Amino acid sequence: MDFTKGMHRFTVVPSLTGELARLQTIAYNLWWTWEPEAVELFKRLDIDLWQQTRHNPVEMLGILQQTTLDKLTTDEGFMSQLKQVDEKFREYLSARTWFERTCNGGRPMSVAYFSMEFGIHESLPTYSGGLGILAGDHLKSASDLGIPLVGVGLLYRQGYFRQYLNIEGWQQELYPENDFYNLPLTLERDASGAPLAVELNMPSRKVTAHIWRVQVGRVPLYLLDTNLEENAPEDREITAQLYGGDLEMRIRQEILLGIGGIRALHLLGITPNVCHMNEGHAAFLALERTRLLMEEHGIRFAEAMEGVRAGNVFTTHTPVDAGIDHFPPDLLEKYLGRYYRFLGLSRDEFLALGRINPKNSHEAFCMAVLALKLADHANGVSQLHGEVSRLMWKNLWPELPDEHIPITSVTNGVHTKTWLSNEMAGLLTRYLGNRWREDPTDPLLWKRVAHIPESELWRTHERCRERLVLFARRRLKDHLKQVGATAKEIAQADEVLDPEALTIGFARRFATYKRGTLLFRDLARLEKILGSTDRPVQIIFAGKAHPHDTEGKELIREIFQHSLDSRFRGRIVFIEDYDMAVARHLVQGVDVWLNTPRRPLEASGTSGMKVAFNGGLNMSILDGWWPEGYQGNNGWAIGKGEVYDDLDYQNEVEGRAIYDLLEKEVVPLFYDRGADGIPRGWLAFMKASLQTLCPLFSTERMVQEYTRTMYRPSFAHWEMLSADGLALAVDLASWKGDIRHTWHQVRIAGIEAKAPAEVPLGTVIPVTVNIILGDIPPDQLSADLYCGVLDSRGNIVGGELVPLTWEEATEDGTHRFHGEIESRFCGRHGFMVRVMPRHPKLGPVYEQGSIAWG
Repeated sequence: MDFTKGMHRFTVVPSLTGELARLQTIAYNLWWTWEPEAVELFKRLDIDLWQQTRHNPVEMLGILQQTTLDKLTTDEGFMSQLKQVDEKFREYLSARTWFERTCNGGRPMSVAYFSMEFGIHESLPTYSGGLGILAGDHLKSASDLGIPLVGVGLLYRQGYFRQYLNIEGWQQELYPENDFYNLPLTLERDASGAPLAVELNMPSRKVTAHIWRVQVGRVPLYLLDTNLEENAPEDREITAQLYGGDLEMRIRQEILLGIGGIRALHLLGITPNVCHMNEGHAAFLALERTRLLMEEHGIRFAEAMEGVRAGNVFTTHTPVDAGIDHFPPDLLEKYLGRYYRFLGLSRDEFLALGRINPKNSHEAFCMAVLALKLADHANGVSQLHGEVSRLMWKNLWPELPDEHIPITSVTNGVHTKTWLSNEMAGLLTRYLGNRWREDPTDPLLWKRVAHIPESELWRTHERCRERLVLFARRRLKDHLKQVGATAKEIAQADEVLDPEALTIGFARRFATYKRGTLLFRDLARLEKILGSTDRPVQIIFAGKAHPHDTEGKELIREIFQHSLDSRFRGRIVFIEDYDMAVARHLVQGVDVWLNTPRRPLEASGTSGMKVAFNGGLNMSILDGWWPEGYQGNNGWAIGKGEVYDDLDYQNEVEGRAIYDLLEKEVVPLFYDRGADGIPRGWLAFMKASLQTLCPLFSTERMVQEYTRTMYRPSFAHWEMLSADGLALAVDLASWKGDIRHTWHQVRIAGIEAKAPAEVPLGTVIPVTVNIILGDIPPDQLSADLYCGVLDSRGNIVGGELVPLTWEEATEDGTHRFHGEIESRFCGRHGFMVRVMPRHPKLGPVYEQGSIAWG
C-alpha cells in the first residue's frame, strides 16, 4: 500500500523571534560562507553539531532545542557577536558597488548565468568539481561587485556522490538524499502561496519542475527540481544525480536547464538580456529565448535568432571533443522534434545548428557547436586554452586564419575571501590594509607583501600546515574506523605526517590525463626523497574518480596502496570524500601544490590559484593557467611545455623532471634555514608568488573582465538589435539572406603591389585591389589586407588586418580599393586580400561561405 497518497504535509521551522530572527536571515544567505565572523558565530552555537551537519547552519537551527535557542538571548557575548555580524551583513547589501561606480549601473543590463553545477559551500552539494566551484566563485564575485546577475541550475536530490574507500583502497560511492527543507533554500511561490511550476514537454508527457532560490549575497541562484509526485518516476529522476545516468538522462537534464531555466526566469518576472552559458550544457536556452521572441514579435526563427545571439555569451572549459556532449539525431528527434517544428525549422535545419558541417548527415549534434553558433562572444578559460579552442573549433570558421577565429580567453580566478585562511587574511590586513578584501586586483597593493616580516609570514603559514596535518589525521582515523581497523592502527593515525615537514598537496578529479600517479614512476627515488630523516617530505592526496571511470579508480587504489607501503607509511595520506571543506584545509596548509596534467588538456585549473593566495607555491606542468602565472621566482615549472607523441616517453621525461626539481631545488630551498629557523630563500618565493599571482587570478578580476569585454558589449549589441520591436534584427536576417544569394558574384579581379623583391625596413608599400562586386553596393563590403611574417611553410604568422579604402568604380564595373603596408619588421613577409560582407550599421559580418581571399 502507498501510504503517501492523501498525506497532509507541513514544514516545521525554528521559532526565532526578535533579534534571533536575524540569525535565520543570515543562515539563508550564503554570504556567511565567505565572512569569517559569521562562520565563527554559527560555530559558537554548537561546534560538534557544526561538524556533524557539514557546516550547515540551517540544519543546526532545526536540530537545536528551542530552549537552547531561547537561552542565546541571555548570552551577552553571543548577542553582541550576532549584532556585529548582522551590521556587517546589512552594510554589505547596502554598499555602493564596483558596477554602480564604474559601469553606469542604472542601465537595465540583466545577466543570467547558467551552469549544470554550482559549488558555493559543502553544505549545499550541487557540485562535483572545478566547473561547479568556478560557477560558485563567479556568483560570489558578481555579488561583491554588484553585477546585475542571477544564476540558474538544477537542484539534485542526491547531488554528486560521497566517496569512501574500502580496505583495498577501491573507491565506493554513496548517494545520500538531500533534505531540501534543511538546506539554505527557499521554494518560490506565487501570490496565493502555491509553488511556481515550470512545464516542459517530454515524449508523450509533461514534466513539471519547482523553483528553489539560494541567495548568494546580492545574487539569487534559481535551481529547478523535478522530484514531484505529479511527474512520472523516470522524470523525477532528472534531478536525482549530477552527471548520473545515460545519454538520454543527460539530454533531459540539459533541456530542463536550458529551456526550463529560461521559463523559470520568465515565471519569476526576470527577462535577461544577456545569458552566459557556462559550458555547452545550457545551450538549449538560446532556442527558448528565440521561441519567446518569435511569439512576442510575430517574427521568423532566423530574425529572432539574430536578436538572441547578440545577448548570449559562451564559456568552454573543455579542450578535447570527447569531453563535450554529442547527441544522435534520433535522440534529438525524440525529445525536441515537436519543439523545433514549432520554431518553423525542418529536421535538417535544426540539426545543422549543432553540426560543424551542416550537410553531414552522419555528424552528431554537438552542444558546444550549438552554443558557439548562437553566442555573440565565446571564450576559453586561459590564454593557452583560448589557443587550443580556436584550433579545436576552426572548422566552424574555415575561411578565417586561426588567430581571427572568434574565440577569446578570460582566464579563470578564485574568490579570494572564500579560500583564504583566517590567519593569512589577518596578516594581509595588518600589512596591506583592508582594501585587498574589496579589490584584490591592484598589483601595487600586493607589492606591500614585501613589507611583511619574514618571521610573521612563516609562522602564519606554519599554523595553517599544522591545522592541515591535524585534519588529515582525523580524517584518516575516521576511515580506519569505517573499514574495521584495529585500535592500535587507529591510534597510530595520530602519528602520520609531520607538522614541520615539507608538505606537498595533490587534489583534483582523478581523470587519467591529470596523471595522479606520475610521482610514483621511480619508487626508489621517491623513497629517498620522502624518507630523509633530516629533510622529510610528505604528500597528501585527495580526489574523486567518476563512478564509471575504472581507470581513474585504479589510480586512487594505486596511491592508497602506496600509502600502506612500509617505505611511505606516514608520509603519504589519501583523504576520502574530497569536497570544499577538504579543499580549504589543503590549499591553506600545503607548502607545494603539485599539478601534472598532460599539456594541453588542463583548460585552466584553479586549485593552484587558491594555494597561491595562502602563500603556498605551485609546481606544475606548463598547462592551463600556469604559463600565465609562472615567472621563475614564484614557483616551479615541470618541463618547458614540450609535448611528445609517445605518452610513455612524456611520462618518463616529466616524472624525472619532478624528482630533479624536488631533489635539487624544492627540498634544499625549504630546509635552508637561518639560525632562527627561517627559510629566507623559500620566503622570497612565497612573497614573489603572492605579489605576482594574487592580483591576476581572482574571480574579482575575472568577473570584471567578463563584464567589460563580454557582458556590456553583448548588452549593447542586444539593445541595438532589439530596439523598435527587433527592427534591426529583422533587417540583419534579411540582409544576410540577400548576401547569401548574391555573394557568388564577388570576385577579386586583380592585385597591384608596388614592391621590389627586397624592401628596406620602414618602406610603405602601396597596394591596389580590383574587386568585382556584382549587385552588392561597395558600402556593404569590407576589404582588407591580411599581412605579416611568413613561417617556413609560407603561412602568415600572427597576421594583422589593414583596411582597404574604396576609390572608384571603373567603366567595366570593377571597383578599385587602395591600402598601404608598412614594413616594420625584417624577414620574409606576405599578404593576402580578404573581402567579406559589411552591414551598414553593424560593420563586418562573417557568414560561412561569404568571404573571398585573393
